[in-house]
Amino acid sequence: MAKDTSRSIGPIVLLGPPGAGKGTQAQRIVEHYRIPQISTGDILREQVKAGTPLGLRAKDIMARGDLVPDDLLYGMVGERLRRADCDRGFILDGFPRTAAQAGWLDAFLEHELFDNSKKTHCLPIVVRIDVDYNELLLRLTGRRTCPVCGRIYNVHLQPPRVNEKCDVDGTALNTRNDDREEVIRERLSTYEQQTRPVADHYERKGRLVSVDGNLPVDEVSERIFRAIEGRTEAVVG
Repeated sequence: MAKDTSRSIGPIVLLGPPGAGKGTQAQRIVEHYRIPQISTGDILREQVKAGTPLGLRAKDIMARGDLVPDDLLYGMVGERLRRADCDRGFILDGFPRTAAQAGWLDAFLEHELFDNSKKTHCLPIVVRIDVDYNELLLRLTGRRTCPVCGRIYNVHLQPPRVNEKCDVDGTALNTRNDDREEVIRERLSTYEQQTRPVADHYERKGRLVSVDGNLPVDEVSERIFRAIEGRTEAVVG
C-alpha cells in the first residue's frame, strides 16, 4: 500500500464499538499517511513517568482509584498535540469520549495551526466504523487463545481444525473473561451510551463519516482513506 507523506491530513477521530476493527484501521492510517496515533493512555503514562506537574497530579488521582478529570486531561492532550510530529495531522485514540471533550477539542483546534505553510485551521474528520450487532457478537465471543503459543482463533469466523484445540500444539484454547457473552453485551451497551453523544455532536457539524465495517478489511481501509482525502481536498480547495 503506497505511503502518502506529502499532504497535510489534519486531525482524525476514529469511532467504533469493540470488535469493529478500530485498532487495525488506526494502524493502517498511521502507516499510510505517516502521522502519529495519539493515545490518552500513552499520554498519561508519559506524563507520570516524566514527573511533570500534570503527571504528578494525575498520579495522585489514579492512586486513589479516581478518574483523571477533564481539565487535567485537556492540559495533557493540548501539550501533546502542539508537538511538531502533529503538524501534518494525527489520529486520536480514546479521545474524545464525551460530547464535552469533543467541544473542547473543537475549541482547541480552532486556535491551533496544523498547517503552518497554508495558515489553515483544520477541524477533525470523524470516521465511525459501523458493524452489525450480531457480527460484533460473533467477532468478540468467538475469540479463543492458545495459552502455549499465543495463537488467536475465532471459533465462528476462523476456527481451528479441531474444535477448541490449537492447530500448532493441540493445546485446549482459552476464552478470556472479557470475551464472554454477558460481558460483551455490557461493553457494547456502555459504548453505545457513551459514544452516541460524540457521534451526534460531529454529525450536527457535518463532520461525521460512516464506513461499513462489515466489509473486508482492505475495503474498509480504502473507504476510510477516501473519506480522509475527500475532506483534505475540500479544505485545500
